[in-house]
Amino acid sequence: MKYLIAGLGNIGPEYELTRHNIGFLVLDQLADKHNAGFAVTRYAEKAEFRFKGKQVHLIKPSTYMNLSGRAVAHWIQELNIQTGNLLVVVDDIALPFGSLRLRPLGSAAGHNGLKSIEQALGHANYPRLRFGIGNDYPKGHQADYVLSNFKKAEFDQLPACINKACEMILSFITTGVERTMSLYND
Repeated sequence: MKYLIAGLGNIGPEYELTRHNIGFLVLDQLADKHNAGFAVTRYAEKAEFRFKGKQVHLIKPSTYMNLSGRAVAHWIQELNIQTGNLLVVVDDIALPFGSLRLRPLGSAAGHNGLKSIEQALGHANYPRLRFGIGNDYPKGHQADYVLSNFKKAEFDQLPACINKACEMILSFITTGVERTMSLYND
């Protein structure tokens, strides 16, 4: 059984610790925990490891957030992954900071990375793990907010939130989306 976990973000040091890069940060932690190093490859940085008999492929798209679908569609096809075995880790301004919600499908909710994936796959029927980044910004400044760094208090809480996200990903792989939702969703 093969799984593709796609963490969304933007490449480059200027984006490294921004809210929009939470997908990259979660996958970095997951790869570290499993001694899996990322290598630059087509449309993404990619790592892989085995977990409880399952092959886990991690990708951090190098296409920038708004073209994430190009990388996800390529690797689903390249690895012959079933859509139900795809999990997209994405930031969500509609959730309070640190809140985690797994869903089996859903809308893009205005998120350009999810819109790109939906367009590339031709549907929105894929699981996603939404990581709450809060919405503490003045009207009209959403782009500035998602591309800003975490506040000190948030940064202090971030490791525990990222660890929980990693636990949820491993639960998704071993027990499925419904069981993981009942165990972990806030």
